[in-house]
Amino acid sequence: MNAAGRLALYGAGLAVAFTGALGISAVAVPDSVVSDWKNESTTGSHSGMTDKKPSMPMDTPAGLSASADGYVLTSVNSPEKVGDSGELSFQIQNKAGDPLLGYETAHEKQLHLIVVRSDGTQFRHVHPTLDKATGTWSVPWKWDTAGTYRIYTDFTPKNSSDGMTLTSTVDVAGQFTPDPAKTVSTTDEVDGFTASVDGDLVAGKTSELTVKITRDGKSVTTLQPYLGAYGHLVALREGDLAYLHVHAQGEEPSAGETTGPEISFGAEAPNAGRYLLYLDFKVDGKVHTAEFVLDAARDDGADTDTGTHDTSSHGH
Repeated sequence: MNAAGRLALYGAGLAVAFTGALGISAVAVPDSVVSDWKNESTTGSHSGMTDKKPSMPMDTPAGLSASADGYVLTSVNSPEKVGDSGELSFQIQNKAGDPLLGYETAHEKQLHLIVVRSDGTQFRHVHPTLDKATGTWSVPWKWDTAGTYRIYTDFTPKNSSDGMTLTSTVDVAGQFTPDPAKTVSTTDEVDGFTASVDGDLVAGKTSELTVKITRDGKSVTTLQPYLGAYGHLVALREGDLAYLHVHAQGEEPSAGETTGPEISFGAEAPNAGRYLLYLDFKVDGKVHTAEFVLDAARDDGADTDTGTHDTSSHGH
């Protein structure tokens, strides 16, 4: 299938969730922002992996709170030190304080887990397993580097049409050397592939971005469906790592179909400033992650502050 016939990419957000290693690091988060992460108590809703658009204003992105609409992300348990093997586990609790057991499926999974370090590096997107007896989600885990990490859980409660992103932080003991991005980067080399993003982000409106995948200078036309699309994008705002709204463009692919070399999506930047993008794409049965750094231009009425914001609610 050619690119003109079907171009699809959905967000993540981990979610919105712009949420990104591979030659591109993200911006270092100031100590004051990391401190704010740990003290946040405001609520925030977000339909991270779904394609439903919320009615919330664009200047209140999600992914900055552990609670929303009565649902709560408990403390996250994980190995304490770099190199220790174990599990990363947590519960989502409902309005009654009981573990949430029922989830809708969004992009082939009931819950998407996004993990990224405070400087925007060490990005991971995985899918833990739910223990129906206890309501605990878990996944085998080992930390490669020290630092403070933000954990995003992107899910939709059963019988709900609204997805959400709840978040927490984890401190990993060890020496931490931030590795922030210094400049805008629209091209990334990963596993022999070259991924390039084209398009301009404009604050306060939906912008169309197109990613082209090549290998050895030739267009890649064998992009495979991954989680119900031809690619998955997580987008984070520099500084507070707010999870932004990203939505797929094009029809959902059928099993066995391929496309390429381009995949397109719409992205909503709430304000002018820098954004971090993490793109997962699949070729020959293997998922690869490309990372980009883009600046959103100011639009009439757009906010230019890229620091910590009131993130009471937002959708994706």
